[in-house]
Amino acid sequence: MNAQAKSELSAEVVSDDPPVLLLVGGMGTRLRPVLSDKPKPLAPIGEISFLELLVLQIRSQGLHNLVMCTGFEAGQIHREFEEGHRWNVNIKYSEETHPLGTAGAIKLAGRFLQESADFVVMNGDSFLELDLRLLVQFHREQGGLATIAVRHVPDAARYGTVHVDAQHRVTRFSEKIGMPTPGLINGGVYVFNREVLNQIPQGPVSLEKDVLPALSNQGIFALEQDGMFIDIGTPEDYARAQALYHSLAQAAISDSTGTS
Repeated sequence: MNAQAKSELSAEVVSDDPPVLLLVGGMGTRLRPVLSDKPKPLAPIGEISFLELLVLQIRSQGLHNLVMCTGFEAGQIHREFEEGHRWNVNIKYSEETHPLGTAGAIKLAGRFLQESADFVVMNGDSFLELDLRLLVQFHREQGGLATIAVRHVPDAARYGTVHVDAQHRVTRFSEKIGMPTPGLINGGVYVFNREVLNQIPQGPVSLEKDVLPALSNQGIFALEQDGMFIDIGTPEDYARAQALYHSLAQAAISDSTGTS
């Protein structure tokens, strides 16, 4: 997050512990040539898995209640993390029996969110360096249904772009066009009001393609970040993440707000 954005937020610290949903159920088809026997979030990055990197990031900021939305090879993830005691977090599991898409997985996990006014969602195959508590605080101050952490990149061809006005409100989403051009991209970290669950239809649904565009006229806000961003969706980016292991690990644990 840039210094100006931080200064615009009040010094108040988010006092509760919103649950964090980790979307870790994807097939990871593009990584099969280099990761044939593991679900994508368990891809080794240095001495740990990519998913452990995300758990460390969450814990370092004083958030402890996690829900892993699993699907493909769910048992491997459950055996690796169990109930989370090794990392001083509490992990619950929402396992889909057939692919539900990113939004469908969130809706399925709704039973774990009954006592929460809002919740965080993180993609299990991307890392964005940010202050999660400030993102939650920003979301509550804006009063919208959803907040997206966005990142400016010099080449948004792979990702599509997010268009934001001067009041941080998302005005529209553009599909990826395959041409190298700079822009704001979705960083794969969100805060949602629980009301969003009622607006996700049953069955397989995409968060990015179906739900977010449909909600854009109801109040979606974006907060730009300037920290490290990487995903491991392709063999090339996975190799880059491995090369950046020490920097990623340091970024994960240095986001601490002083609580644990």
